[in-house]
Amino acid sequence: PVCTGLFRAVGAAMSVFVTRRIPAEGLRVLSQASGCQVQQWDSDEPVPRAELLAGVAGTRGLLCLLSDRIDREVLEAAGPGLKVISTLSVGFDHLALDEIKKRGIRVGYTPDVLTDATAELSVALLLSACRRLPEAAEQVKSGGWTTWKPLWMCGYGLSDSTVGIIGLGRIGQAVARRLKPFGVRKFLYTGSGPKPESAAEFGAEFVPLTRLAEESDFVMVTCALTPATQGMCNKDFFGRMKKTAVFINTSRGAVVNQEDLYEALAHGQIAAAGLDVTTPEPLPTDHPLLSLKNCVILPHIGSATYATRSTMAVLAANNLLAGLRGEPMAHELKL
Repeated sequence: PVCTGLFRAVGAAMSVFVTRRIPAEGLRVLSQASGCQVQQWDSDEPVPRAELLAGVAGTRGLLCLLSDRIDREVLEAAGPGLKVISTLSVGFDHLALDEIKKRGIRVGYTPDVLTDATAELSVALLLSACRRLPEAAEQVKSGGWTTWKPLWMCGYGLSDSTVGIIGLGRIGQAVARRLKPFGVRKFLYTGSGPKPESAAEFGAEFVPLTRLAEESDFVMVTCALTPATQGMCNKDFFGRMKKTAVFINTSRGAVVNQEDLYEALAHGQIAAAGLDVTTPEPLPTDHPLLSLKNCVILPHIGSATYATRSTMAVLAANNLLAGLRGEPMAHELKL
């Protein structure tokens, strides 16, 4: 793919660079904005670093994805004219916020719109891991299914269980809301501080991370990646979990120490895990975690419904345009 100016310029007042092929609805918002000159890396694959540095040069706006590392080098390549960065994501750990703030650049992001899709996927991943769905489906294909057996392919159910949620934000609450009707007996949560208003709906109790690990039958990680949460789910954490517990991460891969998770799963320290996020992404096909039957790994598809991705693209485009026009954004990161 080549980096092409898709639309004729109407003056360079609002030149923007889009780092990937995005849903058509989002691109349409940009192309129909008067005075907006769009350049796009027109591919489903990430923009190579050299093309990113060339593409941002002299632009006023950047629409990027969570796979684009927007650091000092990119900001310097863009030059002083860069006024707005709009990311097509709810996470912003790929943005060098200190450098961005220093330059007075505004940042837009896309929270809320992907909450439901990500919560649904989190529940699907939990059920897949605790009821061993991929493993069971494989047995049907491989001829391992010989007859009905009382103790074969047994897993763990949600009824009367304790669910621990790390990060009771928008997505954490949406997950709890969906799990409650399964007959969960108790919700525990941990985070930077108690959230009594949010927790009241589920009767959720705020506890330290260690207690959440010790008492939960199911652990759901839905927090943001910050210096405080990086590597938080490690050997000590898994060592405290029940042998029958199931661990699910749909936040960011770096919240988990994957070597420690592998050891815990391989040695029966915990029952199973489900991950929608890994380090790195994509996970190499020879990674040890992929050799385990009790680990379900998905390719970061939390927000992957047609409707959600389309809404995200439109929101990211509108954030970008609002920033370029000096207007309030629907969702701006306050730096």
